[in-house]
This record gives sequence, C-alpha cells and structure tokens, in this order.
Amino acid sequence: MSKSLFKVSGLCKGFDAPDGRLEILRAIEFDLHEGEFLAVIGESGSGKSTMLQVLGTLERPDAGEIWLAGEAIQDLGANKQARLRNEKIGFVYQAHHLIPELTALENIVLPLMVQGATVEVANIRGRELLQRLGLAERERHTPAKLSGGEAQRVAVARALATKPRLLLADEPTGNLDERTAHEVFELLQQLCREENAAVVMVTHSKALAKACDRMLCLHEGQLIPA
Repeated sequence: MSKSLFKVSGLCKGFDAPDGRLEILRAIEFDLHEGEFLAVIGESGSGKSTMLQVLGTLERPDAGEIWLAGEAIQDLGANKQARLRNEKIGFVYQAHHLIPELTALENIVLPLMVQGATVEVANIRGRELLQRLGLAERERHTPAKLSGGEAQRVAVARALATKPRLLLADEPTGNLDERTAHEVFELLQQLCREENAAVVMVTHSKALAKACDRMLCLHEGQLIPA
C-alpha cells in the first residue's frame, strides 16, 4: 500500500435545531492512502453528504482535524481553502452540475482555466480525458445533447482535470441505470487509480461499495466497519 495521504481525527459536526443541538458527526476517524478507494454507506439522513462537505472544506467542523498531504486543512482561511479545493480536491455529485451553456470540453477545462492554465494546455488535458472516457466525439456537445451517463462522465473528467490528490464523490451514479452506473463507476475507479488519487465515495449501492478497496458505514454519527 502506498503512503498515507488523507487523515481525519476526532471530526465532529452538528447543527442547531428547534428542539436542541443535532449532532451529525461524532468523532469521525479514518486514514486513506494514495490510490485507495473508500466507500461509505449508511441510511438516508445519516450525515454522509454532510461528512463530505466537511471533508472538502465546504463546511467547517466543530472539532477535529483533517490532514491532506501532511497539511492540516480544517482551519485554513477561506481563500486558502478555495485554492486547496481547486488544486487538490475534486468533487463529483449525483447531479452532474455541468454548466449548460458550455460544451463538454469547456466544462472539463474550466477548473484548469481558473488555475491559470493556457487554453492550449487545458484543451490538451481535456481532450485526453474525453478520449479515455470514450467521449472524444462529444467534445462540442452541450450537456443538453448528452445522455445522463455521458454527462456524468464529463463531470468525472472535470473533477479529475486538475489531477487532484483527493476525490470526494457523493452518489456519483445515483441518477443512472444499473448498467450505466457500473460503467461510470469502473471508469472513475480506473482513472483515479491511474492518477493515484484517493477517493471517498458515498453510495447506496452495496454492489459498488463491495467493489471498492474498503467499505465503512456511517451509523449514529460514527464510521464503523460495514
């Protein structure tokens, strides 16, 4: 196994509710290695999406530490966290969230352009990913002209465009039929292993979860063996 890349220790998160404090995450602990694919399962409403938001610095934890590539990231300022998300963390959601006015290629290269890459360099990377995802002939298509599976593949390519160290995936195949879901999952798994990115994937699919390197269950605010 390669070296540890992502470490979470004592992670807690709660929200104020009319009838008192609602504790969603209670002392979450886990360690993730480069290239490792971790599946997180759990009942609806158990806090899986909240956990991903906190891991990706989109929500601040109430307590605990999050380390990525040796750097504590939970208390970084807003600007540093935004830069971190652009450079080292990729996100894939159940809905593809592609920008409707942009082509498949333009959606993929957008994070690279934000980083300051030249159009030429960004397009080379974008076309490489489209080719590997079997979408080379779709680069000029807008999301409305793509199938659900194709749009989600473009979303995967966009998340990996900047070669992130960590990928957070929230039900990335949840809107797809079973066959397409498995195809997208296998491509995601293959690309992340080739890029040596660590992955935390929330899923309701036991079949997909079992195909990952490790599976944990979020239950009553804690991660336990599944």
